[in-house]
Amino acid sequence: MTPDLAPPCTPLADVAGAMRAHGYAVLAADDVAALAGVPVAAFDVIRESWERLPPDTYLLDGGRYRRRRHSCFVVDHETGGLQLAPHRAHWQPRDYNALHGGMRRWFEPVEEPVVAAPAWTGLLQGLAGLGDALRGAQPWYVEAHQFRIDTSDGIGRPTPEGAHRDGVDLVAVCMVGRHAIKGGETRVFDADGPDGQRFTLSEPWSLLLLDDARVIHESTPIQPVDGHGHRDTLVITLRAGNFQGDE
Repeated sequence: MTPDLAPPCTPLADVAGAMRAHGYAVLAADDVAALAGVPVAAFDVIRESWERLPPDTYLLDGGRYRRRRHSCFVVDHETGGLQLAPHRAHWQPRDYNALHGGMRRWFEPVEEPVVAAPAWTGLLQGLAGLGDALRGAQPWYVEAHQFRIDTSDGIGRPTPEGAHRDGVDLVAVCMVGRHAIKGGETRVFDADGPDGQRFTLSEPWSLLLLDDARVIHESTPIQPVDGHGHRDTLVITLRAGNFQGDE
């Protein structure tokens, strides 16, 4: 088995510069907690909610390996910070998601105690603050996805659509946990050239931040090491102007 490659972590103070230079940055868990304004232990309050994710019934590859919840928010630091948006379908154009693009997919919302947790609100506001630093202060239209990819089919695909962009401004992929699996390697490629980076996010609450206009990304399939395994992530996207589908 190929050993996991450690991610190239960037100190929080240098993240904006790394994003401008490379189009992506990886934050260690301590820096993610600092970004959210909470101790790392505060994230444990929301961790157990991944045990209650409903099945994703929209998988067009016939798989049963994905569970998820989805909620939307607006973050505007000039008018009061974070607001929960009315529940809505997740939608992407086919240009960005060849497998599931064009579908309005309704998922169960993130549980209310999770949305109210300081670690959750702090993380969304902290990411919006990075968005302000990179793009200028403005409202950010945020979609948050809780994912569990498991090995109930023998193999689980974190990105069944393959290497892709999401049609947003920024994408944050936060590792929540890995259990009894191999694989799940993250790959980031320059959208306009051959340069790429691969590594495995394994530290709980570490985070990969992506400039969606400049890079494409994917995660390789997972397989069980012993019995049943899974990979839990929190994916947060930030988009200026409006939510996808509101044009």
